Amino acid sequence: MKSVKPPRKSPQQKTSAEKVASRTRSKRTPNKEALKERTPSDTPPDERTLNERTIIAALEEGGAIAKRLNTYEMRQSQLDLMRLVIRGFNYDAIVAAEAGTGVGKSFAYLLPALSHVLLNNERIVISTATITLQEQLYEKDIPLVLSALEADIKVVLMKGRGNYLCLRRFDETAREQSFLADPEYEALQAMSAWIDTTHTGARSDISFPLPDSLWSRVTCEADLCMGQHCPERERCFFQALRAQAATAPVLVVNHHLLFADASARRDGAGYDGMVVLPLYHRVIIDEAHTVEEAATSFFSEQFSRFSIYRQTGRLFRRQRGNLRGLLALILPALHAQDRIDEIESINQKIRDSADALDKAALELCKREGVFRLTPDSDKDIRATLTPFIEDLRSQLQAYTAIIKSMLGTAENENEENVIIWEIKAIRKRLEIIAQLCRVFIEYQQHPDKVLWLERHNSSDPWVSFTSTPLNVSPVLKEAIFNPNKTVVCVSATLTVNDTFEYWASRCGLALVDERLVLCDRFPSPFPYATSVLLAIPTDAPLPLPDAPYRDFVNMAVGSLTACASGSALILFTSYSALESAYNASRTLLEKQGIHCLKQGDDDRSRLLKTFLAEKTSVLFATDSFWEGIDAPGDTLRMVILCRLPFRTPNEPVFAARCEDLERRGGNSFMELSVPESVMKFKQGFGRLMRRSSDYGVVVVLDARVIRKLYGKVFLSSLPETKTCFAELRTIADKIEQFLT
Repeated sequence: MKSVKPPRKSPQQKTSAEKVASRTRSKRTPNKEALKERTPSDTPPDERTLNERTIIAALEEGGAIAKRLNTYEMRQSQLDLMRLVIRGFNYDAIVAAEAGTGVGKSFAYLLPALSHVLLNNERIVISTATITLQEQLYEKDIPLVLSALEADIKVVLMKGRGNYLCLRRFDETAREQSFLADPEYEALQAMSAWIDTTHTGARSDISFPLPDSLWSRVTCEADLCMGQHCPERERCFFQALRAQAATAPVLVVNHHLLFADASARRDGAGYDGMVVLPLYHRVIIDEAHTVEEAATSFFSEQFSRFSIYRQTGRLFRRQRGNLRGLLALILPALHAQDRIDEIESINQKIRDSADALDKAALELCKREGVFRLTPDSDKDIRATLTPFIEDLRSQLQAYTAIIKSMLGTAENENEENVIIWEIKAIRKRLEIIAQLCRVFIEYQQHPDKVLWLERHNSSDPWVSFTSTPLNVSPVLKEAIFNPNKTVVCVSATLTVNDTFEYWASRCGLALVDERLVLCDRFPSPFPYATSVLLAIPTDAPLPLPDAPYRDFVNMAVGSLTACASGSALILFTSYSALESAYNASRTLLEKQGIHCLKQGDDDRSRLLKTFLAEKTSVLFATDSFWEGIDAPGDTLRMVILCRLPFRTPNEPVFAARCEDLERRGGNSFMELSVPESVMKFKQGFGRLMRRSSDYGVVVVLDARVIRKLYGKVFLSSLPETKTCFAELRTIADKIEQFLT
């Protein structure tokens, strides 16, 4: 195993972040020789270590895994990755591994992980970024590996609570079904029959159309869960899942669940029992390039006028002249009917305050669509926003005080009363929103948070208020890397310019001390050098917000896709650019029998299914389609990357992180903007080759790759390919020759 190091720099060139990462590598990233020379005191901490030779043999030709695969190819990079993972388990180490497309990373970590379970009877958690990969591991890969090991290990697939039905909430919704819209009513009737047949209660098991508005009424939510006090506890799908997980040596979870458990333990829940997950000390994080983004999302807090409407409406509302809501149900039992007017009044005041705040926020967001609270805008914030958010906070505090006084001792004396339990949960939600309002009011006292507003366009525009941590790396270090014996992080994209430095600094690994850290890159076994043509038009205008660049992209997309007779994925960084190119080229392409598909015209999964089924189709897409698409064979022979995927400067969290880096003496463009863009660029490039027999063309229409000095970082992060850097007309001819 080799230790991957960054290009040499003089001490004057290194930023503080780079010094930390470099220091981490030099102390704790051993090379092969260092591992051989370990002293007796540094031998593996447990005698029951994994036998590398035995495990590797399962994936060699004629091995137990190879025999069970319809098509088998010997992949040296897969075997080398497996050796690294084995060492991670044997030496209680942290592993960071970049495994190129086709390496077969799932088998490379599953064989050691499941072997470790058999040998040591120690629980392992496998975390992924997507439900798709969760299900692939659970339904296909893990059963195959267990078959090869001739072992029977209990494996449980766990999704977040929001994926499971709450029977108690379903019953409550059924009692109020006369107030549902027609689509909700029809889905509710279908769910009644589905409940009698489902074993999991998971939304993914539902085959009929299900409105999100209905699912939000019946889904399982942590703060609304009554646990042992719930009347449906014996039938509860989620509690049954937790019971299964408690006795399972292998759990397949998503990053959100992993962070929920890890952060709860770090914040005081402890390391000696069940929290969100049962106790574990070994973790595999697949799709690890998404860790920072997933943690940022998990640790963010948000509210809007609609979320306030939902909570207050659940407590109390008038509907068709009738009193509805939890408070209306409980008032007679509390002998508090005389407080109806008071409740109705405060309920309306909160809605009015939320409306006024939303209107003020829309004014602040009108130019950019987003607005970040910074000292530079303090005058506008104090004049436009603060009075309204203070009023909302005051009204929320008054409401929660009224609820608390009404319930009195009843909330402690009636712990099994469903209505009181849910009222308490909603009161807590309103208190949290009030606390978040205070954070917005005192925004300058929270330098560790990014506080921002975002306009959401619809027939009734509205604004979300979000608090996001400025830096999640310290949290990830304390919650994930420090407490676990082994943490294996794998992805197809973890390095930039041949170093893990950027990823390690963003996910907390660069902050880890006194741990053995094993890092390595495992190149794709696919024949990129002969099967892929990388083309960049030298006559492309620079991507400025003007007509020449837009017109060039529109023309290039149509002509290049026609050359390939479809079978193309065209990736954009903005929806407006997507629509412009789609409208400009659709007529030309469809005249040639090429079916044009556009993101937004249908559900993502159905859109992909259509694209995969039609070999001459072309898919215009953005954002989420840069990764996670698996289209092998003739379905995809061309990928066009219209623009380098740099973040927009007004994206509030990214802008705040750039400013923070600059304040600490760093270069935000080269240390944050470029590396992040390279990671996504590599994901987009990786859509083309999904198996060794694939071939095709990747076209980059952004000339900065060859005209700007930093473009070399993008190119050096790709595998070696054939290249054609020429005028568009020459590229079109070259593509026709290459694909025929």
